[in-house]
Amino acid sequence: MIGLARCIAMVIVWNDLAKGDTEYCAGLVAFNSIFQVLFYSVYAWVFITIIPTWFGLKGVAVNITIAQIAQSVFIYLGIPFAAGIITRFSLIRRKGKEWYENKFIPKISPITLVALLFTIIVMFSLKGEYIVKIPFDVVRIAIPLLIYFIVMFLVSFYMGKKFNAGYAKTATLAFTAQQ
Repeated sequence: MIGLARCIAMVIVWNDLAKGDTEYCAGLVAFNSIFQVLFYSVYAWVFITIIPTWFGLKGVAVNITIAQIAQSVFIYLGIPFAAGIITRFSLIRRKGKEWYENKFIPKISPITLVALLFTIIVMFSLKGEYIVKIPFDVVRIAIPLLIYFIVMFLVSFYMGKKFNAGYAKTATLAFTAQQ
């Protein structure tokens, strides 16, 4: 479940810190956001109830519906995504693209890193008791995820370099691939 829930904000922040292509990143993240809003609930259901049975494991009966998962995903991804679209188009229409890109974005961009760090702190503080109670389970989950992220980043970065995409696009592709 943790691997299914991609952190779009992290991709944007890391891409920005690595001086990746921001427009390319925005496009890739936008598609990923749409796919997550539309399909995360289905992914969760398949990975919890169906796929374990293929490996002889017992599928887990989840007491939440696909609609409830979809509602949660919409709240955490859909609403901010829609707010971003509305903000972008309304401010560009009202003040112009140059003002939006040269005044508004530079003023609001630093807030993203602070908001992301705040979110991470809140999430870990809310689940801190579990991290302390079951540290080996946390490690058991963290190690495969870390390996996955490193492999996806390196393979994607290599592919971008191989196709001469340039550093900015290659870095963006590599960060987005692990999304």
